[in-house]
Amino acid sequence: MDSRQRPTVEPPNGPQGKSDNPWIEALQTVGLSIVLALGIRTFVAEARYIPSGSMLPTLEINDRLVVDKIRYDFSDPHRGDIVVFHPPETAGEQAAQEAFIKRVIGLPGETVMVKGGQVYIDDVPLTENYLGAPPTYQWGPETVPQGAYLALGDNRNDSYDGHVWGFVPRDRIIGRATLRFWPFNRLAYLADPTYSAEK
Repeated sequence: MDSRQRPTVEPPNGPQGKSDNPWIEALQTVGLSIVLALGIRTFVAEARYIPSGSMLPTLEINDRLVVDKIRYDFSDPHRGDIVVFHPPETAGEQAAQEAFIKRVIGLPGETVMVKGGQVYIDDVPLTENYLGAPPTYQWGPETVPQGAYLALGDNRNDSYDGHVWGFVPRDRIIGRATLRFWPFNRLAYLADPTYSAEK
């Protein structure tokens, strides 16, 4: 037989090596989707909900957020970032296993104090326009250790946060909350605030 006229040999599962069984194809598609979703949730982003009022008025109970889990692989947390993290052991054994959400206030090496309803960073008052009410407690002065952050709730007087249990180690931060996607009528990007105490 002329080599130019050789018959085409089809793969056993059809022209492109695919299964003829639609159920197998569907299972493969679902399986791949699950693997991709788990990979994205583990390494890139995940959804979280707000279980308490500690971040009022910025975040309400049952708000759903997207948490960016790779941002801090390339940069450090900034003041004003809303972060999800596991608190240190000083928060209690059970709490240290849970995920908290608070706002970064004190950066490594800064001295932070709360007095007279005001947060001070290195003796400079911090303007916080996202609080429902000023803090009624006194705290500090304390210097934030290297490799750690002071995280406080926006509902300053009803938040179990760094003024109670101390500082969050960098390696316990899961990621930064970037977007509120539920409820739809409150869909919003969680923008960075501007502070008068920035150096």
